[in-house]
Amino acid sequence: MMGEANPQRAFFYNISLETFVPADHPLRPIRPLIDDRAIRRVCRDLYAPIGRPSIPPEQLFLALVGGYLLGVASDRKLVMELQCNMALRWFVGLNLDEEPWDASTFSQNRRRRFDESGILA
Repeated sequence: MMGEANPQRAFFYNISLETFVPADHPLRPIRPLIDDRAIRRVCRDLYAPIGRPSIPPEQLFLALVGGYLLGVASDRKLVMELQCNMALRWFVGLNLDEEPWDASTFSQNRRRRFDESGILA
């Protein structure tokens, strides 16, 4: 009997992003050194109590650090790397089913949260 192709292409996978990052990847030893809660505490006053949720400050910071470590020179390129680089995605804390941010949204958040506030100075 001749088989038929299944036209339904959507599947559910039970995989962890952790499995895509080799044990000897250079980002692995750095990630445990960064305290997400400390970043949130320091950045708390930079966010309004109302409105739409923004990029989480710890993910914004981790994206900038990861991009720097990987030699990514621009915000637009960094967002593109977040779309396809599983190690960077793991480092930042984006799940496989989460879309990276829009490049201009990322740039505006970086400028407002870190550049203008002087937190990283």
